[in-house]
Amino acid sequence: MLSYTRGPEIPLLDKTIDRAFRDSAARFPDREALVVPHQRARLVYRDLEAQVDRTARGLAGLGLRPGDRAGVWATNCVEWVLLQLACARAGLVLVNVNPAYRSSELSYVLRKSGMRALFLYEKDARADYRAILEEALGDAAGERPALEQIVYLGQESWERMLARPGQLPADPAAADDVANIQYTSGTTGAPKGVLLTHRNLVNNAWVVAQAMRFTAQDRLCSPVPLYHCFGCVMSSLLAVVTGGTLILPSAQFDPLATLRAIHSERPTALYGVPTMFIAELEHPEFSRFDLRSLRTGIMAGAPCPVEVMKRVVGEMHCPEMTIAYGQTEASPAVTMSKVDDPLELRVSTIGCALPNTEVKIVSPVSGETVPAGEQGELCTRGYLVMKGYDQDPEATQRAIDKENWLHTGDLAVMQPNGYFRITGRARDLIIRGGENIYPREIEEFLYTHPKIADVYVVGLPDLKLGEAVLAWIKLKAGAVATEEEIRQFCRGKIAHFKIPQYIRFVDSFPMTVTGKVQKYRIREEEIRARGLEEAAKVETA
Repeated sequence: MLSYTRGPEIPLLDKTIDRAFRDSAARFPDREALVVPHQRARLVYRDLEAQVDRTARGLAGLGLRPGDRAGVWATNCVEWVLLQLACARAGLVLVNVNPAYRSSELSYVLRKSGMRALFLYEKDARADYRAILEEALGDAAGERPALEQIVYLGQESWERMLARPGQLPADPAAADDVANIQYTSGTTGAPKGVLLTHRNLVNNAWVVAQAMRFTAQDRLCSPVPLYHCFGCVMSSLLAVVTGGTLILPSAQFDPLATLRAIHSERPTALYGVPTMFIAELEHPEFSRFDLRSLRTGIMAGAPCPVEVMKRVVGEMHCPEMTIAYGQTEASPAVTMSKVDDPLELRVSTIGCALPNTEVKIVSPVSGETVPAGEQGELCTRGYLVMKGYDQDPEATQRAIDKENWLHTGDLAVMQPNGYFRITGRARDLIIRGGENIYPREIEEFLYTHPKIADVYVVGLPDLKLGEAVLAWIKLKAGAVATEEEIRQFCRGKIAHFKIPQYIRFVDSFPMTVTGKVQKYRIREEEIRARGLEEAAKVETA
């Protein structure tokens, strides 16, 4: 028996994001569409559509035309959703910019994406985005980005845009046109822009909704960030295509705000990565809140400990909580557990293939499909596969083979029942609290430090976050540095979750006879030296 399966066939939607939104607004004009407690915002579909239309005309008034790119660099807010839907209505390509990005990363994305407009808040409790943007634009001197319009949300420039509407074209986009660019780091260290179409995104949201049995009657509380696929596809677009309600409990994840939103807004579904659920369960005020409205949801981004799932099912009243697996290049969801799967099956696997999705396991050496029970690379094919990497045909060809199979880089085993289990990562990926981190990106940044001669980054097991970032650093001859000095060099330049938690200064690295660094030996040595054996056992359980 070969490790190949295909999810059940269901009719897919031949719609753009805007068409799907218009259809829901027409069917459910008086139903709540978006609730954002921290902004005191509550919009029914009729009002949301009016605001989306006004925003789309404002984008046209800025001189943006179908196919142009516009970036959103913000935490969860009403404007994020407005811009996501307005870009679709105006035929623009939305570029997601991670709010954790600092000047070095932002400068790269501005240049690489070719975005003509960027929308952002001036500052929040964590960052001064205006200052970071000015530094990023300064870093790009000599290679000026295409950026022409900078609009600050909630300020005069936003109101000025809305007050000067332009004319929208009749048919600005087709279902197979690119709707969204999301950046994901590559093994070479340089982030790659994943090109996702309207068809990719609308249908991935649709099939996930079917798997979760989410309908227009449901209300989703989603504390996950909108700049991730989990937020902008499986949350906001899932609500749009079903006519359900999206609740954004806070700008950035706050367990207390999430519990309050569940208590007061009575959602039926809840999302999060395992660390979010743990933070909610362990909050000192947890017992104060009534969570009995919950029924289902998705836990994704990292392996789910069985005890956590038991508590979510029992104490949070989510008997139909599911597990999902995917990646940005797959729009993102590939596999998912079923709402009525036994609890042990949910936590020990990543579920089975979603509707209209092919999945197989291949030998990393020969590329041949391997028998069930044998480890190999997980590959997927179908409507969900990205259009490619932006301006990078070589990387696209490496990721998508001639038969249109997307190679995920994750090692997995397919069980005889058609469920999959992730066993490792073929690529050198660190997953910290649901954030994907590629070591090479951090290594290349640290190489810019004037005292560093050589550096290698690996992930160490962490009971709370899944993995933590470790850097082994070899200093230049005669140089002296401290761990804090290295971390301070990173602050404000790279995202906080990429800054090494562990640093060790070394004179040499373990090498093969051919001169390749053996990262697995670095990891093994650090696990022993730091007493992380128990965390390592949990990771491989």
